[in-house]
Amino acid sequence: MMQAPDAVHFQGVGQVFKTATGPLIALDQVNLTLARHEFVAVLGPSGCGKSTLLRLASGLLAPSAGRVSVFGTPMTRPRTDIGIVFQQPTLLPWASVLDNVVFPAKHMRGRVSQKDRAQGLEVLSKVGLSGFQDRLPSELSGGMQQRVGIARALFLNPDILLMDEPFSALDALTRDAMGYELLRLWQASPKTVMFITHSIPEAVLLADRILVMSARPGRVIADLTVPLSRPRDEHALRSAEIQDFAGHLRDLLIKREAA
Repeated sequence: MMQAPDAVHFQGVGQVFKTATGPLIALDQVNLTLARHEFVAVLGPSGCGKSTLLRLASGLLAPSAGRVSVFGTPMTRPRTDIGIVFQQPTLLPWASVLDNVVFPAKHMRGRVSQKDRAQGLEVLSKVGLSGFQDRLPSELSGGMQQRVGIARALFLNPDILLMDEPFSALDALTRDAMGYELLRLWQASPKTVMFITHSIPEAVLLADRILVMSARPGRVIADLTVPLSRPRDEHALRSAEIQDFAGHLRDLLIKREAA
């Protein structure tokens, strides 16, 4: 039996950007793999290339060196089986919540069908926004706007979900609530997830594995399995083992930022 290809694979990937003061090496010799339906969080200091990783995985950026492949196929352009959630929800301010969610259908086909709208309503229900489909983004809280962004990313039922610090702009309580909401959604319908974050507790709660990156130029300097069984809830982070694991991650990040 042939082994299924990895969902996402980086092989010897480097990324160099041209700047006014010369070349900037963002990533250097990055090798990483995400298996299908695996939840992988990426931690690292600011400017280490975490968001660049996500852009490469999405097909929005071509690597300067090496190869990025999705399900065994080299990435050359964005794919419909990949959903992206950005740090800010980037909603259309003049469009209703439902129109924002079904926007990918309009972008792809130039129109939105009744089936699309029904599917959009179903996704809104999954993220806890039933009854808000006719509201404008300005009428929603920050957490609710981010739920709309997640619903839009889930609308086409992608197998891969790329999330770039999606909760970092939220207050602490809303951020915690959104983390548990994402956990619930993923446990109900697993997807391959690359989750960029600065939060160690968030990474530990959500992920199967955590990648730790060095300061720029970014390299993967640790690939750790989270010693926490599923399903998980609000009590998951309280054990001594998990506290020790989080402390180890913190030590890795502090040493790398100080280096």
